[in-house]
Amino acid sequence: MPVVREFRLPDLGEGLTGAEVVRWMVEVGEVIAVDQPVVEVETAKAVVEVPCPYGGVVTARYGAEGEEIAVGAPLVTVAVASAGGGAADTAASSPASSASSAEVERPLVGYGVAESRGARRRRVGAAAAPASAPAPVAVAAPVAPAEPVEPVAPAAPVVVPVISPLVRRLAREQGVDLTALTGSGPDGLIMRADVERAVAAKVAAPAPAAPVAVAQDGVVPLRGLRKAVAEKLSRSHREIPAATCWVDADATELMALRRQLNATPGPKVSVLALLARICTVALARFPELNSSVTEDGSGIVRHSAVHLGFAAQGERGLVVPVVRDAQARSTEQLGEELGRLTESARSGSLTPAELTGGTFTLNNYGVFGVDGSTPILNHPEAAMLGVGRIVAKPWVHGGELAVREVTQLSFTFDHRVCDGGTAGGFLRFVADCVEQPGMLLRQL
Repeated sequence: MPVVREFRLPDLGEGLTGAEVVRWMVEVGEVIAVDQPVVEVETAKAVVEVPCPYGGVVTARYGAEGEEIAVGAPLVTVAVASAGGGAADTAASSPASSASSAEVERPLVGYGVAESRGARRRRVGAAAAPASAPAPVAVAAPVAPAEPVEPVAPAAPVVVPVISPLVRRLAREQGVDLTALTGSGPDGLIMRADVERAVAAKVAAPAPAAPVAVAQDGVVPLRGLRKAVAEKLSRSHREIPAATCWVDADATELMALRRQLNATPGPKVSVLALLARICTVALARFPELNSSVTEDGSGIVRHSAVHLGFAAQGERGLVVPVVRDAQARSTEQLGEELGRLTESARSGSLTPAELTGGTFTLNNYGVFGVDGSTPILNHPEAAMLGVGRIVAKPWVHGGELAVREVTQLSFTFDHRVCDGGTAGGFLRFVADCVEQPGMLLRQL
């Protein structure tokens, strides 16, 4: 007999606690193979396809598209053909053995198996109350004999005053409710003066304001990548004492070098690749800026490798892919990797590993047509270089006014890892390399 296996959402890396269902890739009743992707989920890092480690018939799916599922919660159940019968099948079909088999029989390819998180199990075979059992009957307590009731004295006769027809007509014409008035005449008789006072009070009272229609603004829930970005930026702004300095630089010679390099056979070199090379050289001179502060704030971690993050616009918004070991790559290799990651960002196919582990960020916001910015640091990194648009401007060059290609460089840093002198030295070195790219030859 087939055995039903439960496949739960694994930890997709970096300690993520959940994922949002983007698209189901299988239907209930569909036959699937081992390691076949069954669902596409969006984590705080990327959109990924999750393969199932069991082959068989899908018997259930958990979670609708757009719903968030916690790590360790069920994703699908699969009816797997049993290799044998008898007692083995009986043992395997129990919830406990099914769960343990799901965890150890075959690991999830590419991700590993999530630890058991104490998920609740459905109890099987629990005794139910018999349907024919009669419901308990409530027996009424004996009623105590009533005590004798003393006779009530007859009420005094009530005098009912008669309202004059004149007063009634006045009240009717003025819309006054006579039953709501207290008469000032003998025995509470409603007089003409009582109606006139009610009319005067009605005129003096302000008319009720018409209800004002209040437009309801739509609320877009923060979840997935947007939620992760919001949490990370909020934490960075809250925990890191950041400061920013900036300088204008003449990028004419850098742009001339790029045109010269691209005029020769071989892969094209982008401006971003040249800036990435300048960053790796600058960080070799100022290693304190390729660092991060420990979680408890008691120390500073100096990173030996430069894992260079850069801002890229993709389908899911702004993301920061990471070029691993940027300091060990040539300018051409940097350009190739930057291009590959940029295309993956645009198509939404970046993996969680390609979006984490950065030690320094290069932010080229000039592609948006702006000159400057004071960005929030990418926690837990300690520094970020921003580059504005490169545009022709009047500039004093060689003692004369000339039109040059100018850009603004801004540098944001964690003031805990260095002081302003170090940050200023780093930015000045970057600006000098932009203005005189031949300086890089001394460092290579």
